[in-house]
Amino acid sequence: MILAVSVFLVLVLLAGGFLLYLPRHFYRTLIKRTSPPAGAEALGQPAAGENWLDTQNHEDVFICSHDGLRLHACYAASGTSRDTAILAHGYGGEGKQLAGFARMFHDRFGMNVLLPDARGYGLSEGDYTGFGWHERLDILRWADWVKGRAKAGEGAAPEAAVRIVLFGLSMGGATVLAASGEDLGGEIKAIVEDCGYASLMEEMVWQQRLRYGYGGAFILKALSRLTKKRAGYSFQEVSPLEQVKKSKTPTLFIHGEADDFVPFEMVLRLYDACAAEKELYAVPGAAHAGAYDSDPAEYERRIEIFFDKYMRH
Repeated sequence: MILAVSVFLVLVLLAGGFLLYLPRHFYRTLIKRTSPPAGAEALGQPAAGENWLDTQNHEDVFICSHDGLRLHACYAASGTSRDTAILAHGYGGEGKQLAGFARMFHDRFGMNVLLPDARGYGLSEGDYTGFGWHERLDILRWADWVKGRAKAGEGAAPEAAVRIVLFGLSMGGATVLAASGEDLGGEIKAIVEDCGYASLMEEMVWQQRLRYGYGGAFILKALSRLTKKRAGYSFQEVSPLEQVKKSKTPTLFIHGEADDFVPFEMVLRLYDACAAEKELYAVPGAAHAGAYDSDPAEYERRIEIFFDKYMRH
């Protein structure tokens, strides 16, 4: 009897220790940034744009975030254009990995392009991933930089003439959707998001089910509490779905119908919830972050139609 009780207590202690260990383990591997996460897929480099940025006259620029981090971006101008696309990259990547999309905005639409490194990535400071929540405010800081750059330019037009497009892929898509619920000002004319998630907690539950066959939220809630303590946000806070309900900015939603990483049904809910003018481009057969590669010509045509309708007037 004493032996059985002792074994039971040992098992309880081991189980308790394991449950305490798991949130810390996942924080180190999923949230904390000291180097690129092992096995992380850096999304967003269509083959057509490979090495394009290296051929451009681009520059490194830096700003300070609302909470004191030094953030980095690459900037490539397009002649004397007053239109600028700010591109938000996905999890495990950095700004320059959206060079293929930057080429599209620059060459086809004649825009300046700004490719920020999210906090904790590339040359930007920070030791955690915000999954689009803190990054939404960083995007607004970058928009302020773009407006200041235009005003300071030789023969600068009035600030009202500056037009900005926000583009995001995967986590970057969630970032620009999260930003859409903030006061964006009149210069941000349009948002294009590709395969962003509706809710971080839902996405984490989905990934847990895919990887481990377990869909419960017990460990994730513990991880969320730890993230709130260490990084200043909880998973429940990161809800692009709630943010788009407040949006006033025309938004083009793009999502592959075969996306099993961020489920296609998420974009349907995002689209339905969005309070702004909106369009949906569902791409048959496209996997996660694969809509552009699936049909580049149609992808660019849909964006051009969207710009003609909501931006260029």
